[in-house]
Amino acid sequence: MHDVQPLVEAVDSLADRFRSLPQSKLLGAVPGYESRAAAVLALARRLAALALVVEGGPEREFPDAGAFAAGDQLAVAGHDLAAVLAALPEGAEVPLPDGPEAVAAVLAETAVAVRETAALCR
Repeated sequence: MHDVQPLVEAVDSLADRFRSLPQSKLLGAVPGYESRAAAVLALARRLAALALVVEGGPEREFPDAGAFAAGDQLAVAGHDLAAVLAALPEGAEVPLPDGPEAVAAVLAETAVAVRETAALCR
């Protein structure tokens, strides 16, 4: 079983922080995004799309439920990705567009992406 705990902890930490931000902070712009909420939504969409790739499902639109839901959307997407990655057998690879990648590498890269978004949205 793959160790998804670092990803889950990073997602939970950022999601919890977003759940407590005031509207002025949620809607405040950060480099590359019109708002902190938009940055977290982009991350949630990235994680959800990756989970769909792992599951072999069709692409689906990840909705924008508004700034106040950004933390919850991130939590759902992050936990879904962690669950599908944890279920893969040892030695499995994720079929990414640029070629297959080891699950451990995908976990590390997504945890880094969450931490980078957290730093961007301070």
